[in-house]
Amino acid sequence: MSEQQAPATEAPASPGGAALPPSIGVRNTSLVLLAVLASVTMLRLGSPVFIPVLLGLLFSYALSPVTARLERLRIPRALAAALVILGLIGGVSALVWSLEDDAVDLVEALPDSASKLREVLRPQPGAPQGSIEKVQKAAEQLEQAAEETGGAQSTVRRGVTRVQIEKPRFNVKDYLWPGTLGLLGMIGQTVMICFITYFLLAGGSEFRRKLVRIAGPTFARRKITVKVLDEIAAQIQRYLLVQIYTSAAVGLATWLVFWWIGLEQAAVWGVMAAVVNLVPYVGAIALTGGATLAGFVQFGSVEMALVVGGAALVIQSIEGYVLTPWLTSRTSRMSPVVIFVSVLAWGWLWGIPGMLLAIPIMMGLKAVCDHIEDLRPISELLGD
Repeated sequence: MSEQQAPATEAPASPGGAALPPSIGVRNTSLVLLAVLASVTMLRLGSPVFIPVLLGLLFSYALSPVTARLERLRIPRALAAALVILGLIGGVSALVWSLEDDAVDLVEALPDSASKLREVLRPQPGAPQGSIEKVQKAAEQLEQAAEETGGAQSTVRRGVTRVQIEKPRFNVKDYLWPGTLGLLGMIGQTVMICFITYFLLAGGSEFRRKLVRIAGPTFARRKITVKVLDEIAAQIQRYLLVQIYTSAAVGLATWLVFWWIGLEQAAVWGVMAAVVNLVPYVGAIALTGGATLAGFVQFGSVEMALVVGGAALVIQSIEGYVLTPWLTSRTSRMSPVVIFVSVLAWGWLWGIPGMLLAIPIMMGLKAVCDHIEDLRPISELLGD
């Protein structure tokens, strides 16, 4: 008697042993996709709320050690937090004030730089045509041939008025009001971030204790919550220290090298290099392009422009490929691919603030996944 052949596929079994219909797996996958889409939509629409809160939380992690030291000096917590916030604002204001003259000179030189750049890019009479001019000339000849081919049709229709639409010239005044509104919105968000940072610093560990109580009644859950919070705080603080040290080193090196080359407003370029270094990947590209253009406008030669841009690129490369990876490896082991993709994703969601928050958010997510058994596969995926 021949044995009956077993079916090629079997339905997945439920925890009780009964077979689950295939529709349940499809339904679960659909629910997960809908949840992901809803979360992304909520993050995108709620960016005016989420960005100040997360930036305030990030600054509170960075400033909490200083606040704790002032508190150990018997200064009340609320007063210590206010002193830290005011000290930070005062330091930034003093730096801006010290570089005001160089920044004003840089802004006043923009019209002359634009005029010089236009003269350089304008084709000289009698000069050999470049690739762009040749392509433009070929396109004009093709357009002229098409008009000649369709000339018979155009001559049949007489008495038709030809309308030519001219684009309006660029006027700065047209962008003044939207730019003013954007500046006011940025100032409002900065004030919100300062208040959120202050309240988080003044509250101390109160918010932490609430999270531990919410975690559950059992001691094991509270212990895991405390470990997760401690690891998130430690990793973010170490990451911020790395960013501060590397940005200061990049700014100082950029200032000294540009001063040695002879680039005008080298101190301003050094501060800009330190600031844009906080934005992963995009900051280095923007600084290199801007420095190259400034060198070309000032010196009027491609060789000096390449020297200035190459110097900025070398400094950024040493920081991005040698110094920061070595220091970051001591804080948290995360895959470079995950970091790059997360920067792209959060930058798409929230722009420049998303790029600033991408790595701390992923570090916090990895810390949570490290201590929860069901989320260990995600932690393995995020790890190096």
